[in-house]
Amino acid sequence: MYDLETRKHALALLDQGLSQNAVSKQTGISRAAIRAWLTRIEPLPRIVGHAECPRCAPVPFPPSDPANYSYLLGLYLGDGCISAHPRGLGYYLRIACADAWPGLIEECRNAIAAIHPSGAVYLAQKQGCVAVTSYSRHWPCLFPQHGPGKKHDRTIALAHWQREIVNAHPWEFIRGLVHSDGCRITNWTTRLVRGERRRYEYPRYFFSNKSDDIRKLFSDTLTAVGVEWTTLARGSDPFNISVARRASVALMDAHVGPKY
Repeated sequence: MYDLETRKHALALLDQGLSQNAVSKQTGISRAAIRAWLTRIEPLPRIVGHAECPRCAPVPFPPSDPANYSYLLGLYLGDGCISAHPRGLGYYLRIACADAWPGLIEECRNAIAAIHPSGAVYLAQKQGCVAVTSYSRHWPCLFPQHGPGKKHDRTIALAHWQREIVNAHPWEFIRGLVHSDGCRITNWTTRLVRGERRRYEYPRYFFSNKSDDIRKLFSDTLTAVGVEWTTLARGSDPFNISVARRASVALMDAHVGPKY
């Protein structure tokens, strides 16, 4: 938990013209925390009585850090899973993050800690990736998309309270999905220029997921923020969503950016 003076100092650096990435490197504070402070700088009060789960309160309410929740929801739908403790005592949330993106691992860890501040978050090294893991009895309450089998073999739909969070924080949701099952690449093609064929390079975002429902959640949110997209089929399967138009790529760069 960062104190108020530390938060004010980080935001003051932003006001001086530094980027979020530069402030993060200078202070050691994650970009996820800095982005959250742009919305709310005051530390969140601890909830008494139902600190473990806002959904289990007598009158259920959404998580107290909606921006981080929207980001974590995107990560979960892409590369996350919830599994029961062997003794039936609770559940593990695991988000698989590739070793190649240490910044993503840290942002994922911070997002989980923001949503479940009373629980530990630990890293389990796997082959080529890290499983960012946290234990709670209430992960299925916070992610009601949990169920038996693979996500693309069952219906994935957001609860009403989740839709409200995504509508309020669409870019965080998009960013989480891209960080899990997406990428920013440099595409190339050739074209004739004054009779000479030349190589032409351009940036492009891809999102790939087998679930029709998850791809639609992604594309619907892109449309809501003004990003143009197309579907690219893998054989007969509409597996990929592409963002290639210059203005839309610029929007994605401003709010998402490449993994790091």
